Parts: sequence; structure tokens; C-alpha cells
Amino acid sequence: MKKILVTGSNGQLGQALRFVADGYPSLCFHFFSKQEFDITDIAAVESVITSQSWDYLINCAAYTDVDKAEKELEKTLLINCKAPAVLARVCKRNGIHLIHISTDYVFDGEKGSPYTPQDLPNPINQYGKSKWEGEKAIQAEGGDYSIIRTSWLYSEFGNNFYTKIVKKAEAGEPLYVTNEQIGSPTDAKNFANHILTGIKNSCILKGISHFSDGEVMTWLGLAEKIVIKKKLAVRKDVLQTNNHESVIKRPTYSVLTN
Repeated sequence: MKKILVTGSNGQLGQALRFVADGYPSLCFHFFSKQEFDITDIAAVESVITSQSWDYLINCAAYTDVDKAEKELEKTLLINCKAPAVLARVCKRNGIHLIHISTDYVFDGEKGSPYTPQDLPNPINQYGKSKWEGEKAIQAEGGDYSIIRTSWLYSEFGNNFYTKIVKKAEAGEPLYVTNEQIGSPTDAKNFANHILTGIKNSCILKGISHFSDGEVMTWLGLAEKIVIKKKLAVRKDVLQTNNHESVIKRPTYSVLTN
């Protein structure tokens, strides 16, 4: 039975992994929240990783607040870059395959066609830069690793685009959603199944790969899809574009493909 350590288990992907875990009886999971396992604590990293003979470590822990990352750069780099480097180093020493989650924000959005793993990153905000630095740090450490970039992750877990749209729509509040950004939304449960199927079948891609649900749309399109899927009764004016420029630069096109 393959033993899997999951960090950041209270986040979107961590909760999605918990949700689908029962469908993988051949895998043994140990989920750790930030409070249970702080990946920025080097002593804790050594202690937890060497406590058992793990086969895989799925690192779902990350600093993901794009706006706050501009002001909290030191904290952002600690969680998204320095900590993953330590995880990679300790995993390599202990023969553990590290699965690290990255983002479409490593790209600048100027390509105009789907980004492949071979495209050169060029992040345009501090969050994206920190994630790219984390990728490079893991690669520099070597060992067995899989860096999986995903985009526009959403789920019914926690506070994210999906839950905000549902809450506002159910309350009959106007939804102001931009139609200027184009991407490929990813249901966190689909992503979780992708990762675990790869582990179960011993076919998870090593190096850098991309995963999304493959459907290309704007944030407005995703909002409309959510409303339809949830069968929410909404007024005709509930979905409106709001194309006010964000204070923080974001990729305007971030469709991912392999």
C-alpha cells in the first residue's frame, strides 16, 4: 500500500483530496493542516517526513493571496519558495516522490495560445514570481518530483470564486464579474482525482506538467456555468461585466495544455 503525506489539507485541493480519498483503497493517506505541519518549520519538516516511510508527499500548502503577496513578499517567498526547497531536499534524502502544486500565474498571459510545460515562465506579479522561484528551487534539489501547474482552481470547499458566486446568487445580489481574463478553470475534485489516479497507477508525470479541465472561458463564463449547474434562480441582470483594471497585474490569457 502506497503511503501519502498531504500538506495544506485544509485548503481547496487538500479538502478535495480528502473528499475523493475513499475511492482509492490501495492508497494510505495522512492529511496535515498548517497547524499540524508547518512546512516553513525546518525541524517539523525533518520530524514529520522521517517519522514514517512515505512514498509520496503532495504539497498543497501555499501562499495564494495574489493581492497581499505584493506587500507580504517575505512571507510569500518563505511559503512558496524556501519551504518547497526544503521539502524537496528532505524528500530526496528519504526516497520520497514530491508532488508540488504550481500555477498558471508563472506566465505573463501574452502568448495568446495555450501554454505548454516547455514555455518559458515570465510572471508579472509577486505571487507568480514566488511560485516560479519555488519550481526552480525544487528542480535544483533534484530527486523524484512532479510539479503540476493548474489554473483557476475552484470548489465548494472554503472561500473561493465558486463559493462567492453561489452565495451572492442565492442571495439575489448582483454579480460583477470580469470578461477580460481568459483561462481554463479547474474543479479541485477533478484535479485531486488526476493526481491520485497517477499515483495509483504509477504513471504520474515527472518534471513539470499542466492540468486543467480543458474548457476555455472567461471568469464571467465560469460564473454563468456555476449558476446554471447549481440551478440557481437569478435575475437577468445578475451577471454583469466589471472590467475595472485590477491594482495587481494578472495574466489576461492563461490557458494551460500539455
